[in-house]
Amino acid sequence: MKNKLIILIFFLAFLSGCVGVSSKGIFGTGVSVALDPRTVGTQMDDSIMQKNLAARILVKDKKYLLSVKSKVLDGRIFLTGKVDNPEEKLLLTKLAWETKGARSVRNDIKIKEEFSFKRSAKDVLITSQLRTAIIINKNIKATNYQIDTYKKKIYIYGIALTSDEKDLVISEANEILDVEDVIASIILVEDLRIQKE
Repeated sequence: MKNKLIILIFFLAFLSGCVGVSSKGIFGTGVSVALDPRTVGTQMDDSIMQKNLAARILVKDKKYLLSVKSKVLDGRIFLTGKVDNPEEKLLLTKLAWETKGARSVRNDIKIKEEFSFKRSAKDVLITSQLRTAIIINKNIKATNYQIDTYKKKIYIYGIALTSDEKDLVISEANEILDVEDVIASIILVEDLRIQKE
């Protein structure tokens, strides 16, 4: 009887030690499902979105397999890596925004090309003018939009609450001096898969 009790105590001590290891992983990496604040359904949706985006990026060009990484958290897409030119960065941003269920996109991809101060300064000025215009306009929710300018072309990505807001953003962009083209990838809230309840 005494031997069975000792064996039972060792067995329980062994099991309680396993619980700590399983929640953190052997090397302390990984996230326990129990500690992740997202629901299991949201985690699955994010995983599907991430795989979908990765596949679409890979179809565009296989060189992005090692140079670009994506992460999806609660419908928010984060892009990192390096590309050869701004057009590639903008293309990847567009692909991310077009992913079904995307709530926002943060593109931290770096560009490897030669730097032109004059062109870059003009593009920054155009971006800041549009950013200021949509912040001042009370009918536009400015935080819903990402603006990139390259060679006097404005690229706008975001989520509009109404089609009137979408038209207003495009109109503001067209009024900026020296703008050659406005390329808008604006999704309406009603078209989103994941909506705040």
